Amino acid sequence: MSHYRSNLADIEFMLFDVLHREQVLGKPPYDDIDPDTAHAVLGEVAKLAAGDVAASFVSGDRNPPVFDPATHSATLPADFRASYNAWMDAGYWQLEIDPGLGGQPCPPSLTWAVAELLIGANPALFFYASGPRFATLAYQLGTPAQKRLAELMIERRWCATMVLTEPEAGSDVGAGRTTATPQPDGSWHLQGVKRFITSGEHDLSENIVHFVLARPAGVDGAGGPGTKGLSLFLVPKFLVDLDSGELGERNGVLATNVEHKMGLKVSTTCELTFGADRPAKGWLLGDVHDGIRQMFQVIEYARMLVGTKAIATLSTGYLNALEYAKERVQGPDLTRQADKTAPRVPIIRHPDVRRSLMTQKAYAEGLRALVLYTASVQDQVALSTAAGAPDADAVALNDLLLPLVKGYGSERAWVVLGTESLQTFGGSGFISDFPLEQYVRDAKIDTLYEGTTAIQGLDLFFRKIVRDGGRALGHLSAEIECFVAGPAEAGVDDLAAERKLLGAATADAENIVGRLVSLAAQAQGQPKLLYWVGGNTSRLLLALGDVVVGWLLLRQAAVAAAQLAEHAHAEGSPEYEFRVGKIAAARWFAREVLPTVALAWANVREYDDLLADLPDGAF
Repeated sequence: MSHYRSNLADIEFMLFDVLHREQVLGKPPYDDIDPDTAHAVLGEVAKLAAGDVAASFVSGDRNPPVFDPATHSATLPADFRASYNAWMDAGYWQLEIDPGLGGQPCPPSLTWAVAELLIGANPALFFYASGPRFATLAYQLGTPAQKRLAELMIERRWCATMVLTEPEAGSDVGAGRTTATPQPDGSWHLQGVKRFITSGEHDLSENIVHFVLARPAGVDGAGGPGTKGLSLFLVPKFLVDLDSGELGERNGVLATNVEHKMGLKVSTTCELTFGADRPAKGWLLGDVHDGIRQMFQVIEYARMLVGTKAIATLSTGYLNALEYAKERVQGPDLTRQADKTAPRVPIIRHPDVRRSLMTQKAYAEGLRALVLYTASVQDQVALSTAAGAPDADAVALNDLLLPLVKGYGSERAWVVLGTESLQTFGGSGFISDFPLEQYVRDAKIDTLYEGTTAIQGLDLFFRKIVRDGGRALGHLSAEIECFVAGPAEAGVDDLAAERKLLGAATADAENIVGRLVSLAAQAQGQPKLLYWVGGNTSRLLLALGDVVVGWLLLRQAAVAAAQLAEHAHAEGSPEYEFRVGKIAAARWFAREVLPTVALAWANVREYDDLLADLPDGAF
């Protein structure tokens, strides 16, 4: 049996019952994908994910790629290659690429729903299958020759990578020292070392196109310190004859190490060395020195991807735990604990297990709602752009939500997987007979790559709130407050107490923002205040994430309550229990989690310079 458990019912409930994506589907520019087609796509991908895609998840962990330093090559397990080919052969990746490359126009809300299914079943496979998405970037931003390269990437199914991090720079991208020197033939020679490059070397495709940030050397107006001095280059593993599409000689980019990791082992995380034994030839993307802005299109996608991976893993972790709790018989009912003759019951009947399962359910479904809500905002960005009138408010709201999706989503998923999902299995969760131990190991990276949680907190506060003047946050808060105020349909939406809790938590989160903004403004004359602000931006990230997830869960509960009132679902039917579960999850989250935002506000309210003044030796 497959390790993977999808929750197609919840995905479709959020997409259609709550977010009403049927209003987008079947209409320009998504004429060819109507709601029926969307349901069919989700159903087929769910089957593929649980079957061929999931088939190599465990074996890929147990038999990671073999790296040969003599040939700088990495060989992947045969069954993983079979899973990869099954996904590529199915062709659903065409939903994400430019129509000019043969893609099928599809709203982001549906593409991210599809992505959850694939990532939950085998996340490393999704990373390796990134070639078409990178081809779209080259096609949209590139020169005519680079557009031809993009076409070859699609035709020949070449893979691709994003290459930012350097050994001493880490997350400080602007400290990168890899250089690019212009050549008479229009190419550039790159020199340097990059680290932590996902899918940097493998044998899944005949070529890999690396998208590399490097610092131009000796070019007026193109250099300088920091990120503004970086340009983006296309550096193929093998040089290419663009006319025939045939591969030429090996380029001077080599994998010089593959990391040994805690989890996600089948995904090669590489050190790449440029120009060590021969020139590493690259081409400036679009012939413009605009590297960090170009790469941010990839970075923002990657942050959405990490958040989706986090919820996908938590969801299947929860569903595995739920299945185990229904089957594992241990101990009597608590009301008969003193009766030695009492029958033993499934552990789902034990109160603390029920508490744990509801915690898992609320976070899994709440984080899914956060991802799909953010994707629906991206729908509006895409639609308004296609209409020639970009929606600046939607762009700003998407920017605000991305650090929540990535930072909040990865933190909550990792913690709940380790403290609740695995715990449900007891000692069995610690052994490899069940997938939870691998889920936990694979999930930790989500809080680290594409910007750690601390970086997401800083980004949320300084860039997405302060720099934006609080505009997007104000719009989001107003929408939440409108929901809190109602009106609720009498006799249908019995969530008055939970709405009140959401209102209080929203006010507390707004207080945190106001306090930090005030201290940041005062820091012009008292620089040390920035230490207090910076030390609380992660706290803000988590508090604001709780508020948004609480709001989305209560929106789901209100819809479910209305549906129960409108349709006479028989008690005990799957339709009835699904909706009762939606209401219970929202109430549980509102009562158990939302009050903790007040504690976050209490911690931020009074300035404390204890840590700022503490000598390093005291730690």
